[in-house]
Amino acid sequence: MAGTAPRQAYSREETRRLLNVSERRLKSWEEQNLVPRCETYGFRELVALRTLERLRSARVAPAQIRRALAALAEKLQHIEDPLTQLKLYADGKRVRVEVEGRAMEAESGQLLLDFDQVELNRLLEFRARDTGQEERERRAEAERWFQRGLELEQTGGPVEEIIEAYRKSLELDPTSAGALVNLGTIYFNARDLKQAESYYRQALEADPEYSLAHFDLANLYDERGDRKKALEHYLAALRISPNYADAHYNVALLYQGSNQPMKAVHHWVAYLKLDPASHWSNIARRELTKLRQAAILPGSRG
Repeated sequence: MAGTAPRQAYSREETRRLLNVSERRLKSWEEQNLVPRCETYGFRELVALRTLERLRSARVAPAQIRRALAALAEKLQHIEDPLTQLKLYADGKRVRVEVEGRAMEAESGQLLLDFDQVELNRLLEFRARDTGQEERERRAEAERWFQRGLELEQTGGPVEEIIEAYRKSLELDPTSAGALVNLGTIYFNARDLKQAESYYRQALEADPEYSLAHFDLANLYDERGDRKKALEHYLAALRISPNYADAHYNVALLYQGSNQPMKAVHHWVAYLKLDPASHWSNIARRELTKLRQAAILPGSRG
């Protein structure tokens, strides 16, 4: 069930859910030019939004935050984004910044001037490296839990332990499309289609180009009898992975069942090129022969 590693991106909806931030508040921050408007967010943007949420929860006014950010940007011109590269926090109604344990008032910059610029650059570079190391360690731990879930599945481990492993992976990396899809399949096999659909959709939010998530969601809709949605996601899987044999097989069945024989023939042929020797290929040949025979009009051979 494992696919390729998904790209690390959060949808707008997922970001709001993770941070418990309303759409109204997020739009307000964008309108006040505290953050740019985005439809997808990376780890850095998530850090910036979390910092803003903490400052606003401490009742620091947006204007105060803007002045603090402007002062830091003016003093530390090599810092691209103070919200993600510095540790900002509220002290009463003021914004302070911490660099390696040393607190400074962000807006006035008074304490910043006490630092030698070379030393300040060194401290900031150290913090950037430290943050990057923390993120790498977090993702590595998430991958370890993901692999643990796979091992348990392959050895027939208890389903409760499998679910726990994948959920721990997601706690560390909520955008792990592989873990989301595998959880969805566990619930699909348990006939909890509502829960399965939720996980498959979350996987596609994390990585819209994840062909396995499209394929599994299509299977779910096919199971429900929603052929239109099933076909939509099977075709999406084929757009991403044109050599997805199982998707060609299922699309051929759907077209054949909806009286579109020419389209069905196309996908049966594509499937047989990819899988010419399995049990399923025998079924595909049989269906393909039936379609071709039905296309021959009586007397056309004479």
